[in-house]
Amino acid sequence: MAKKSIDPIGKLMGLRYKSHPWHGIDVGAHAPDILTVFVEMVPTDTVKYEIDKHSGFLTIDRPQKYSSILPAMYGFIPQTYCGDEVAKLSRAALERPNIVGDGDPLDICILTEKEITHGDLLVQARPIGGFRMIDGAEADDKIIAVLVGDAVYGNFHDVADVPMAVIERLRHYFLTYKDMPGERKGCEITHLYSPNEARDVITHAMNDYQRYIERTLFES
Repeated sequence: MAKKSIDPIGKLMGLRYKSHPWHGIDVGAHAPDILTVFVEMVPTDTVKYEIDKHSGFLTIDRPQKYSSILPAMYGFIPQTYCGDEVAKLSRAALERPNIVGDGDPLDICILTEKEITHGDLLVQARPIGGFRMIDGAEADDKIIAVLVGDAVYGNFHDVADVPMAVIERLRHYFLTYKDMPGERKGCEITHLYSPNEARDVITHAMNDYQRYIERTLFES
């Protein structure tokens, strides 16, 4: 899939300085089929790490108050943005006209049999499905992918190939990881979707990112 280069100077600067994980890392020439993904968290993490959008450094978003174990590597797809195109997919699928994009890069979890001990790294991943998740009135899709070349999951091409116990662990995590003692967040997962739908969501998130950057750079 051919992609317009918005910031060639930024790409050159990235050869000398560490690139911003969201803006400076290319999603990959074979997106949306194979993706370069930035990993923020791994299953051994006991706090919620999240990228700081301004600096590009990982920050502690919050310590986990409950015993919530992340079942897979978790991060985001660089140069994506959950804006109006992504929101339109949820609005059409759910017939809810009030849904908007959450304004973040598109989230992704990556299944692997390897024990990866830290985040802040790049991996190659193949999307095989996803969850249509709504957080309040915001589209907050979670793409499900496998680590390219993984000995156990590497040959999976459809979320239907994954044991249901793994899918249910992921579903439970995403529905509960934002909960705090004494309160519950308004998150829901409406359905599990196919690899084709996952690739469609990714493509729309890439388009949303193009518009987001053009607005940021070129509109006063």
